[in-house]
Amino acid sequence: MTSHRARTWAPRGSTPVVRFNGASRGRISMATLVCFKASERSRLIYRPRIQGHRRGAHRGFTWQDYRDLLVRARLQLGGPVVVIWDNLNVHRCSRFREYAAEHDWLTIVQLPSYAPDLDPVEGIWSLLRCSTTANVVFTDRDHLVASVRSGLRQIQRKSHLVDGCLAETGLSLNTTTPRKAQ
Repeated sequence: MTSHRARTWAPRGSTPVVRFNGASRGRISMATLVCFKASERSRLIYRPRIQGHRRGAHRGFTWQDYRDLLVRARLQLGGPVVVIWDNLNVHRCSRFREYAAEHDWLTIVQLPSYAPDLDPVEGIWSLLRCSTTANVVFTDRDHLVASVRSGLRQIQRKSHLVDGCLAETGLSLNTTTPRKAQ
């Protein structure tokens, strides 16, 4: 809940001061899918997870949470799903790999280690940090979640921003191999 710093201004001679309570209660995680389908509008699917400070509670998304998110994405997209994931430990979980092997509609492709420049979701987070969460001190968890959801909804409505995040990676949707010139 600490603010993300960006440029700001203040009247000449006075320094801007932002006060906030550093003791946050709980943790907020967000899973995001950037979805591309040839000849269709790009989509952004996300799901927040809000946790308190309970003993034994999971601090982030489990493999079952990601599985449920992918099932919802499949229902929304109406077809098979190819997931390109970073190397988060939950993404590499053996139980999730077994689940993917049992379901022919799901294909998982793993990104190389330390390759955030190939992940379109990183572009979404960058857009969010530069617009919605820049220079904001959140009063509580609900304020943070509401702001992030609002920012993600704005990005969802502008599919050209989602397309730009894919273009920034250098990846393409073209699955055919070019013919050799003869």
